[in-house]
Amino acid sequence: MKHRPLPSKHSRRYGIERRDFLRYLAAVSAIPHIPAICAAEASLNKSPKFSSNPFTLGVASGDPEPDGVVIWTRLAPKPLEAGGGMTPEAVETRWEVAEDEAFTKVVKSGTAPAMPQLGHSVHVEVNGLEPHRWYFYRFHAGEESSPVGRTRTTPQRKVLAERLRFAFTSCQHYETGYYDGYRHMQEEDLDLVVHLGDYIYEGAAGNNRLRKHIGKECESLAEYRIRYAQYRSDDHLQNAHRLFPWLVTWDDHEFDNNYADLVSEEEGISPEVFLARRMDAYQAYYEFMPLRRRSFPQGPNMRLYRSCNYGRLASFHVLDTRQYRTDQPNGDHQKPMNENALDPKATILGAKQENWLSAGLLQSSSTWNILAQQVMMAPLNRGEVDNPLYSMDQWPGYEANRRRLLRFFHERNIPNPIVLTGDIHINWVNDLQLNFQDPKSPLVGTEFVGTSMSSSGDGGKVIEEYDRAWKQNDFVKWHNTNRGYVSCDVTQMNWTSHYRVTPFVSKPGSPIETKASFLVESGKPGAQKIAG
Repeated sequence: MKHRPLPSKHSRRYGIERRDFLRYLAAVSAIPHIPAICAAEASLNKSPKFSSNPFTLGVASGDPEPDGVVIWTRLAPKPLEAGGGMTPEAVETRWEVAEDEAFTKVVKSGTAPAMPQLGHSVHVEVNGLEPHRWYFYRFHAGEESSPVGRTRTTPQRKVLAERLRFAFTSCQHYETGYYDGYRHMQEEDLDLVVHLGDYIYEGAAGNNRLRKHIGKECESLAEYRIRYAQYRSDDHLQNAHRLFPWLVTWDDHEFDNNYADLVSEEEGISPEVFLARRMDAYQAYYEFMPLRRRSFPQGPNMRLYRSCNYGRLASFHVLDTRQYRTDQPNGDHQKPMNENALDPKATILGAKQENWLSAGLLQSSSTWNILAQQVMMAPLNRGEVDNPLYSMDQWPGYEANRRRLLRFFHERNIPNPIVLTGDIHINWVNDLQLNFQDPKSPLVGTEFVGTSMSSSGDGGKVIEEYDRAWKQNDFVKWHNTNRGYVSCDVTQMNWTSHYRVTPFVSKPGSPIETKASFLVESGKPGAQKIAG
């Protein structure tokens, strides 16, 4: 990538005047206050009539805390049409949370506006719940009712929970495969699901695809909304949202492939046009995810990094390695780790997020400290022994930042760092060394890289480049090219990761296999393969 100069403040060279763009940002920043204003003015339609079921996209929950959780829905009788089949008016929804699925013991209820400005999505931050227990929830609009969702609060911060079970996945390209992994995930006894990015793919419909995208490459808010609706219309994905609370973060395809902060992958894109598109992409992401108001986008900016504590057993530090990174200092693709990649000013987290992460790790009293993030942290040599090459879009492209974080793990004695990674469409298990060039260097953490849910189509074949990388990088304990997800079972003493794979995604109905399982003992970084 190349840095491009900013146009002058009155430039129309890119089809948009900067003053108009700034006014647009100011208008968008007021959106979080619109529901309260609307409710105060009693301008809601409290008795809407729908042409068909408005809850076609189901329900979801996320960002759990000891006393509450976010519950979500979106009114869309015709989800694959612009506007979702809704008229441009605010609609009152009613919500309920109960201790039982039959709703005989309703513990919380209320109303929330479904606003056209937010695509008639609804985000309710329910509080006053009991810690560490399951609840059921649903929505009503007019005479229609949503499916019943199930969610779970986290343990109180001071409590050492006996166990945490969760699954993580990423990269669910709708066009290249079916989501049977989510069908099998629903059969597990999980407390939580973590999604590490590439929830949608923004590109135009491809040729000879299994399931075709609607429309061209997403550039407008309406186009992003339809793309999310198409993905969320998948029954397996929708039901996984319905049955478990989710923690989500994005990577690049939620907006634009391999972007870095203000820099597009494509040449000739101005910052104004780029940020206008990013603003639409970020708003659509918020509209479709069970996120709290703290994550509401402010124009083209959206703070997604945050923490989620599971008592004193585990702390999730959810990262954003895309929005704040500097342009890849050594360009994109695979390159040697030269002085550009070693640039101390290059950052994949940005200074503010890195400082937030450092403070969170230092203050953590949890047994396990989990970094839920996007791109591979281990410096995987994908070239030859005598001609090493590294992915410049991953952490090794920002090597000074990577080394600084691992040194922080080591010098500050951070308890049990576990890095969860997506992006690469391959399963990996990596030991994180303080100095990867020294085989005797101490281990400071463990990285579990999950494959894609469906992206890249059927897996399972030997890929020469990755097979070579596995053999010549001693810190790699295992790799596999199938699709699927990783299921994690966490106790005070042990962390176990089970690599669940679907042998095919090119047609519905794939079975599930546990391809391998790995153990990390508390206080002893590094993964051990479990026999069997």
